[in-house]
Amino acid sequence: MPTGRYEAVIGLEVHAELRTDSKIFCACSTRFGAEPNTQVCPICTGMPGVLPVLNRKVVEYAIKTGLALNCEIAEFSKFDRKNYFYPDLPKAYQISQYDLPICRNGYIDIEVEGRKKRVGITRVHMEEDAGKLLHQGTIASTPYSLVDLNRSGVPLLEIVSEPDMRSPAEARLYMEKLRSILLFLGVSDCRMEEGSLRCDANVSVRIQGQQGFGTKTEIKNLNSFKALERALEYEIKRQIELLEDDESVIQETRTWDESQQATLSMRSKEEAQDYRYFPDPDLVPLIIDRGWVEEVRSSLPELPDAARERLMRQFNLPEYDANLLTMTKDTLDFFDECMQYYQDAKTVSNWIMGELSRLLNQHNLELKDAKIKPAHLTEMLKMIDSGQISGKMAKTVFEEMFVSGKSPETVVREKGMVQISDEAALEPVIARIIAENSGVVEDYRKGKEKAFGFLVGQVMKATRGQANPKVVNDILRRMLVDGQ
Repeated sequence: MPTGRYEAVIGLEVHAELRTDSKIFCACSTRFGAEPNTQVCPICTGMPGVLPVLNRKVVEYAIKTGLALNCEIAEFSKFDRKNYFYPDLPKAYQISQYDLPICRNGYIDIEVEGRKKRVGITRVHMEEDAGKLLHQGTIASTPYSLVDLNRSGVPLLEIVSEPDMRSPAEARLYMEKLRSILLFLGVSDCRMEEGSLRCDANVSVRIQGQQGFGTKTEIKNLNSFKALERALEYEIKRQIELLEDDESVIQETRTWDESQQATLSMRSKEEAQDYRYFPDPDLVPLIIDRGWVEEVRSSLPELPDAARERLMRQFNLPEYDANLLTMTKDTLDFFDECMQYYQDAKTVSNWIMGELSRLLNQHNLELKDAKIKPAHLTEMLKMIDSGQISGKMAKTVFEEMFVSGKSPETVVREKGMVQISDEAALEPVIARIIAENSGVVEDYRKGKEKAFGFLVGQVMKATRGQANPKVVNDILRRMLVDGQ
């Protein structure tokens, strides 16, 4: 977006819910979608006299994430109480980490208009999630709110970036890359529509070339890439207009209103001192054994950057294809399994990026929930290669496989879709089409090439699309030239 003589300064605080079966300090389930307030106990609501017990899996996932984000893993870490009152936090404090987080000083590399850009990671820390307020409509217009505490105590990682991004597009690329890394690690399902990955954006503007920062605002709880990009575009434009009118930007927390496509003021921005942090007296400091860190490091899977390089090197795929195929681990796994059965990587990539992506979007499905299997796709591609079905037929077969999970052989048999390549079967049909379209045949013989396409179309119509187009072309041209 054009900002004239100004530039934006953007940093993101991303909250990722961890994919653990139980909460961070108690045994309550983390399952999404349960009836409100059915996965709650005295510990995750902080009732007097209860003691939290740290979930070891949360620490392991934090170490794994820190290593993947090129962070230093602390040897000594601790939990703190972050004190504030909000209706979805009945104990009035959140167990988080303050001055001694588990991970610091990492980075993520993103590709911006063909060049690599490094975005610093200030810190990664563990904390518990708060409950959830349910509004009727938007937070700005709802007449009342209800509280669901099922989410209270669900483990979170807060991943805080340096203010290194200069445009909403860069912020989106960073967020997409971070989501991809978390999915490859398997530490979070990153379902933004369910709130398991969401971010707060800190944004300010300053004159191009200026070193100091302008007054920033924070936009809370952005839960889609589109909302992130649009909210930042709006907020940057709003701040520039204020400065151009000689008005001041107020440091505050704002919310993105989708219906108005605007950020709205929520409250003044809190500083660290407002939260009155102090070490949680119920949790002992965390001393992380170096052997454990190395054990986790050795278990790290192939990450998106390495996978992208491998696809380009091993299969000679364009960078564009490699980027899309490594957006999620499920997509990469699907592609890799296809390559066990079929050798044309570019053809497989085209079908994944084209028809498969289209149908996933159309049915609002994720790949892991789809019925189609890599073996079915590659079996269908072999049927195209052998001339059993045409490329046009294959799209119908593929869609049926996607919906039913049936093999291509079954779909073709049930729908009677075998391609006709037998010349003896096609010649009488073509002869009849020529006889019924003498005017068009005359046009072709006078040099009108479009007339040939019309005749091919008539043959395909007569065979309900089952004729092999190449064989039809050969026979038709021969008959028109030779008069046979």
